[in-house]
Amino acid sequence: MKQDNTNERKLYTVIIFSENTVGLLNQITIIFTRRQLNIETLSVSPSAIAGIHKFTITTFADRVMIEKVVKQIDKRVDILKAYYNTDEDLVYQEIALYKLSTEAFLKMKDVEEFIRRYNARVLDINETCLVLEKNGHYEETQALFRELSERIGVLQFIRSGRIAITKHKVERLSDMLAEMQKKTERKS
Repeated sequence: MKQDNTNERKLYTVIIFSENTVGLLNQITIIFTRRQLNIETLSVSPSAIAGIHKFTITTFADRVMIEKVVKQIDKRVDILKAYYNTDEDLVYQEIALYKLSTEAFLKMKDVEEFIRRYNARVLDINETCLVLEKNGHYEETQALFRELSERIGVLQFIRSGRIAITKHKVERLSDMLAEMQKKTERKS
């Protein structure tokens, strides 16, 4: 018999589709705050569908709580549709930037091998500092941060929010919009 893990807290990715409406982000974050859920990462951008924006939010919750949050978000007038996903449903990445002392970095014995091992890229370099870029999952960007911190020190560090797409052939919103279009055509 399969055990139901509805009370198990794990990382969920909430994807929300809406028009670009002023104040909507505030309304969405209030829903998380009222349920005492911390937003781990947040990214907003235009989606593949013209005129539609896509919010990608990660948070730790149990399944019952995330279902309630998504239903509450979905009820907002300005929201076209909201979904929650687990990591298995998505292809996702983050980007991290690391500012380092040029002198300290170049003193490392294995600079070229180090960059290849982490699949990092030098974005900018001058006589005082350089900036590395690393794309990957949280664990990968964090591993590079730890090693750089231990070996030479990191002057500045920033990581983006998660960006994600589902493993479905098309955006789930596309399916919903196509179904709405069919219903409208049947009524005509």
